[in-house]
Amino acid sequence: MVATRQSHQQQLPADFSARLSLLALSDEKLTRLQQAHGLCPTEPAPEMLNNAIEMVEILADLNLDAESLATAYLTPYYLAGLVDIDKVKSELGESIALLLNGVEQMATISTLAHQGKGNVQIDNIRRMLLAMVEDVRAVVIKLAEQICHLRAVKNADEDERVIAAKATANIFAPLANRLGIGQLKWELEDLSFRYLHPEMYKKIAKQLADKRLDREAYMENMVSLVSDKLSAAGINAQVYGRPKHIYSIYKKMSQKNYEFDQLFDIRAMRIVVDEIQDCYAALGIVHTSWRHLPKEFDDYVATPKQNGYQSIHTVVFGPEGKTVEIQIRTEEMHQDAELGVAAHWMYKEGALPGRGSGYEQKISWLRKLLQWQEEVVDGSDLADELKNQVVEDRVYVFTPKGDIFDLPLGATPLDFAYYIHSNVGHRCVGAKVFGKIVPFTYKLSTGDQIEILTQKNASPSRDWLNPSLGYIHSSRARSKIHHWFKQQDRDKNLQAGKEILDAQLAKLDLTYKQLEPAIERFNFKEIDDLMVAIGAGDIRLNQFLNFVQDKPEELPKLKIGTPRKKRGDKNGIVVDGVGSLMSHVAKCCQPVPGDEIVGYITQGRGIAVHRTDCDAFAHICELHPEREIAVSWSDEIQSAYAITVRIEAHDRQGLIRDISSVLANEKVNVLSMNVQTNDERAVAIFEMKIEVSDLSAMNRLLTKLHQIEGVFEAKRQH
Repeated sequence: MVATRQSHQQQLPADFSARLSLLALSDEKLTRLQQAHGLCPTEPAPEMLNNAIEMVEILADLNLDAESLATAYLTPYYLAGLVDIDKVKSELGESIALLLNGVEQMATISTLAHQGKGNVQIDNIRRMLLAMVEDVRAVVIKLAEQICHLRAVKNADEDERVIAAKATANIFAPLANRLGIGQLKWELEDLSFRYLHPEMYKKIAKQLADKRLDREAYMENMVSLVSDKLSAAGINAQVYGRPKHIYSIYKKMSQKNYEFDQLFDIRAMRIVVDEIQDCYAALGIVHTSWRHLPKEFDDYVATPKQNGYQSIHTVVFGPEGKTVEIQIRTEEMHQDAELGVAAHWMYKEGALPGRGSGYEQKISWLRKLLQWQEEVVDGSDLADELKNQVVEDRVYVFTPKGDIFDLPLGATPLDFAYYIHSNVGHRCVGAKVFGKIVPFTYKLSTGDQIEILTQKNASPSRDWLNPSLGYIHSSRARSKIHHWFKQQDRDKNLQAGKEILDAQLAKLDLTYKQLEPAIERFNFKEIDDLMVAIGAGDIRLNQFLNFVQDKPEELPKLKIGTPRKKRGDKNGIVVDGVGSLMSHVAKCCQPVPGDEIVGYITQGRGIAVHRTDCDAFAHICELHPEREIAVSWSDEIQSAYAITVRIEAHDRQGLIRDISSVLANEKVNVLSMNVQTNDERAVAIFEMKIEVSDLSAMNRLLTKLHQIEGVFEAKRQH
C-alpha cells in the first residue's frame, strides 16, 4: 500500500518542541523554526499548529533548506493574517519574507483548477509566474500546503472533498510531476483518487492488503537473493522493496485493461548503485539470473523522460515464476526522481556529489512562459497556456541548428513557428521535417527536426483559427493569431465578419433580429461589435452559433395568445415536468436567476439546484446519474439570492466608503463582510456575502465595483 509517514500512524504530542523533536533536523533548521514559531500567536488553534508542522514534516522529507522550512511553518499563520510581514523581515531576513510573499502569490493556481475561461485575471497569473521563476521553493511549499488541505478535508462534506480533489488532480499533481517531485506527486494523486473514486480506491487497497504478508515475505527473500548476487559481483548497492501507489495501480489497470492479478509490478523493488556503469552491470546480473519480459523493459537512463526522470525498468520472473518489477538507478538519479527541483538545495548544501539536479532544465519552461506572457493581452490565454504546460504531455523537437523546443502533444508546424517568434508564425508559408515538406496539419513527434519556411510579405490566414481544420493546437499560437487580426483595420474585420455570419445564418435559417439575446449574452452592445470580433478572430464562431442552436428558448418566437407563466417554489425553482417541489440552492456554486441550472435529487432535502458548470455537481452525477433532474427558473421570481463576491483593491482612504456607496445605490443587502489588508503590497481584499435578485443585477454590480478607483478585481466566488 501507499507509504505513510510515521507521524500519521501514532498519537502526536500537541507541544511545538515535542513535535519538532520527532523530526531529525539540523541545528540550523531547528533554530530557524524556533525563530519562526516566536513570531506566531502564543496559543494558536491546534488545527493551525498541526497544519504548520505537517508542512514542515513534508518538506523535511524532501531535505529542503532551513529558509523553506521556516517559511512553510509561517504560511498558515501568514495567510490567516496572524503574522506581520515586517516582523518576518526584521527577525528572519528579507529572503524569507520574499519567499512568504511568493507562497501567497501561488494562491492563483487554485483558481486555474476550478474557474472557467476568462475568470482569472492576467495580472494575478503574471505575479504568480514571477514568484515561481524567482524562487521555485514557493511552488514546493504550495504543494505541501495542498497535501495538508487534502488530509484536513478527509471528514468534511463530500462537496468540499471533491472540489479539493479535482483541483489536485487537474493542477497540483501534474505540476509536481512537471517539476519532477515524485515524492509529492504520488501522495497528491493517491489522496485525490481516494476522494474522487472512493469505491475503486477501497477495492484496490483491499486487494493489496489481502496478500500483504505473503507479498512482503516473498519480497524479503527476493531482496536477499539480489543483494547477494550484486555483492558477489563487487557492486555496492542498496536493494529494497518499494511501496505501491494505489493511483498508479489504477492507472495501469485502466490503460492496459488489466485486472489486478494481471499486473506485473505488484511486487516491486529498487536497486540504487553508485555509478551509471553499475546500473548496466546490475541489469546484466538480474537478467542472467532470472528470465525477463522484453516488452516490459525501458531504459530511461539512456533516454530520460521529458521531466528529466532517469532509471532502468525491467520485469523478471522470480522464484515460483512470480513477476517482480525492478528499477535500477544511481543515488543521484534517485534523489532527482523523488525530490525534483527540491534536490537543488541538497546539491547547493553539498549533501550530494555529482553534476547537479538538472534544476535549470526543470524550470526552463517557466522562464519561457514568463517571457511569452509579455506578448499576451488576454489573461484567459495565459491561463490556458499555463494549464497546458503543466497538464498536457509534451513533445520535444529540434531546429536545424539543434536547438530544442518543447510543445504540447498534438502541436503542428504552425504551433512551432509561433513558439519561435510571433513574426515567424505570421510569415510562415510552409515547413519541412527532416528536409521533407509537410502540411500544416502534420502532428509533430518527439525527435522531429523541423525547419520553418517564411516569406517577407506573408500574413496569417483566418482558416488557421478554425479548430475543425487542425492547423494549430496550442493556445499560445491561437492567442498570437487573434492578436494579429485585432490589430487590423476595423472596417476590414467588420466586412469579413459580416460575410462569415451571413453565410452561417443562411444555413441555419436565422435572422439578425433573432440574435439579439445571444449578443447580450456574449457582452456585445450591438451586432457590428459581434461581426468585428468574428472577423478579427476574437470570438469563436462555433461557440456563438452553438449557443444559438442549443438555446432556442432564449430566441424571440412568434406566439399565438399569451403564454402561461411558470410558477415555482419560494426559491423561484420549477422542476420541469413535475411542478413545484421543495428545493434549495446549492452552497458550492450559489446559482442565481439567469445562470444555467440543473437539479439533483438528494436524500431527505428535496432538490439541490446547481449551476450546470459546477464541478461538485459533475462529480456527484458521475456517481448517481439517475438523480439528475431538469429544473428552470420561475417567470415570477421574488426571492433574493445569496452570493459571495471578492474585491481586491489598492488600500486607500475612502475605499470602504466608495464600495458602500455602490452597494447602497444598487440596493444590495450585505449579509457579511470580511476585510484583509496587506500593508507591504498596500492591498485590501474584501469577501462579502450579499443578496441579489438575478444574474443581470449581479453583473451590473460587478461592473460598478470594477469602476471604483483602485479596484483590481471584483468577481463572483465559486
